Amino acid sequence: MNLIGSKWKPLVLFHLLEGPLRSGILQKKVPEISNKMFTQTVRELEKDGLITREVFPVVPPKVEYALSARGKSLESILKALDQWGLDDTKA
Repeated sequence: MNLIGSKWKPLVLFHLLEGPLRSGILQKKVPEISNKMFTQTVRELEKDGLITREVFPVVPPKVEYALSARGKSLESILKALDQWGLDDTKA
């Protein structure tokens, strides 16, 4: 829970289950997150080894995030949380 127990981390990780995403696209998938919180969240996830960050040497800068092997090991947990949320909203 220390690694994914915040409001935004599970959402960011869940969207990365689809595959690597550019920074701007990933942030748009979590529309209520501020720029500051997004940056803080991805930095913490990268520091904890759950995601990887790749910077491409182009102009404008292109940054892409992806799940690491450790992050991919959370797939069943993230999908179970998502399913629980869907079921709970129907109740």
